Amino acid sequence: MAETPTDAAPFDDIRRLIATMPGPDEAAAAEVSARDSLLTKPAGSLGRLEFLAAWMAAWQGKAPPSLDRPLVCVFAGSHGVAAQGVSAYPSAVNRQMLDNFAAGGAAINQICAAYGLGFKVFDLAIDMPTGDITTGPAMTEKACVATMAFGMEAVAAGTDGLAVGEMGIGNTTVAAAIYAALYGGEPASWVGRGTGVDEAGFARKVAAVEAALAHHQGHLDDPLAVMARLGGREIAAMAGAILAARLQRVPVVIDGYVSTAAAALLHAVDPRALDHCLAGHVSAEGDHAAVLERLGLRPLLDLGLRLGEGSGAALALGIVKAAVACHREMATFAQAGVSGPVGSSGSPLPRHH
Repeated sequence: MAETPTDAAPFDDIRRLIATMPGPDEAAAAEVSARDSLLTKPAGSLGRLEFLAAWMAAWQGKAPPSLDRPLVCVFAGSHGVAAQGVSAYPSAVNRQMLDNFAAGGAAINQICAAYGLGFKVFDLAIDMPTGDITTGPAMTEKACVATMAFGMEAVAAGTDGLAVGEMGIGNTTVAAAIYAALYGGEPASWVGRGTGVDEAGFARKVAAVEAALAHHQGHLDDPLAVMARLGGREIAAMAGAILAARLQRVPVVIDGYVSTAAAALLHAVDPRALDHCLAGHVSAEGDHAAVLERLGLRPLLDLGLRLGEGSGAALALGIVKAAVACHREMATFAQAGVSGPVGSSGSPLPRHH
């Protein structure tokens, strides 16, 4: 399992773990690319699927890559800022949705079943909201790091591909506040409709973000302090899971607007922190596309999703699973007895990845 931080100097321990992150295994990626050139298809004909196979090998540190135990983790939290009327749904929906996940009735249950993905939900004290960020910090630094550590432990031993998602009424407001703190600009430019708030609800969301930024002004230079003051337990747990996955060489697919906020905080600490991550999709919520561009993440899907609960990441993980299967199971020209491409001289043409 990944090393977890101590309580002595919480943020220092997180930074130390980030500093120990392994890089990609270029040799494994090269081995995948070499095999790709022998498979029964024209060079480059599988497009981005070919990149995905090499990327998986690079971050797993092995060739061929595997995706035998893919896992979707959904982290569920409750937010004090929801009391500001920033959502079209009451906070009681948090517990009700956890029950729905357990009963197999949510969209994410169906997606995971369709693609053969493991699914786990983590209840982060769902009945105990974090502090209202408009009047105080969401969490203490100690509580923030403890929640990150919990997220780190959620990366199951043997998992070879992870998708991270979330659920929590009010968390699109929290994510918007994080983006505004990290990137500046008018708070309204980061705020989206979330669960479908009307104009009055949208105005309350913008006002909540503005109030939070004003209240915590002077304490937002450190991305980890931003996480504690403006974030939520699911944000901290997802950040911990992403970091633990890197330390364990598990590639990660990030879900939408809220999940990307957790990733953005790690990226703000160290721009290398997301090199083992894919953006599963671009969300219709807020200005998610602008965030992904800042992070250098090209989304795999653009389906107009804004549900959360790991739905876009799970769909993308299904595509990654197909990419790995194609690389591992396709026959080579020699195995299939299929003639390869030839040049004018009758000799095989060079193949380029």
